[in-house]
Amino acid sequence: MGMGRFALLIVETISVSFIGSAKSSRLAHVPSFLTPPPSRIGAAATKLMSAPSSSNPLGDRGFPEPLLLGSGSFTRKLILGEMGIPYHKIVRPIDEKSIGDRSSDEPADLVLTLAKAKMDHLVAEIQGSGNCDGDLPEREGDATNEWIVLTGDQVVTHCGRILEKPESVEEAKRFVAGYAEQPCSTVGSCVLTHLPSGIQVSGVDTATIHFKQTIDGSLVDKLLREEAPILSCAGGLMIEHPLVREHIENIQGTEDSVMGLSKDLVLRLLDELRRSLDDRDL
Repeated sequence: MGMGRFALLIVETISVSFIGSAKSSRLAHVPSFLTPPPSRIGAAATKLMSAPSSSNPLGDRGFPEPLLLGSGSFTRKLILGEMGIPYHKIVRPIDEKSIGDRSSDEPADLVLTLAKAKMDHLVAEIQGSGNCDGDLPEREGDATNEWIVLTGDQVVTHCGRILEKPESVEEAKRFVAGYAEQPCSTVGSCVLTHLPSGIQVSGVDTATIHFKQTIDGSLVDKLLREEAPILSCAGGLMIEHPLVREHIENIQGTEDSVMGLSKDLVLRLLDELRRSLDDRDL
């Protein structure tokens, strides 16, 4: 792909696994933030963020509510809200730096490994240690121990390197300046687990972003002056910010996918999870 274009490449693989059992197959999802104005979005980017859905994808599929969201990402919360999915945030951090090899792992494998590690830790906290008892939402009825849990992870790749959250302003400037020379890609994952069965599905998708050559490290200073949380974003990317939008040449794909959580993929995962649960009960 040539410079001056943004191509969103979506890779969806579906898998189902049973935590703690010999049954296992796989599935995966991806990334980041808001898109530029409609005039700068490619023809494939036909969907913009929509009004909140009047339906409830959890209730429609017979799943318990609310979904337990093991992520502090604002954009994931925004997308779930627009989908009409009630959620309750419950985050238990892990030492992400100790997991995987950033120099050799494939980005899709890394983000999926990290999201599953977050899931394993959170599920252990919910089911085993009891450390989440005070944080779980109160519910009535027979399904008080049944939950759908969601975790995710995201990295940015550039020139064959995996970029995570910048550790300093100087590193953020190096990241951003490099985007003028070569496109960067966002790679993100989403994992859903049903409790108490342990049945799990997951997915990964990837977006490749082409910036204009006008982008440089000085953009970081401008963003910081506006108190933009650039150091909390993988690769220092904040595509939703107006100061960044003016440097984007083209983006193809849906806004929710660019933001880090494909609505279509979430629905597919919920459907796959429903089928897996129904097959188990046959």
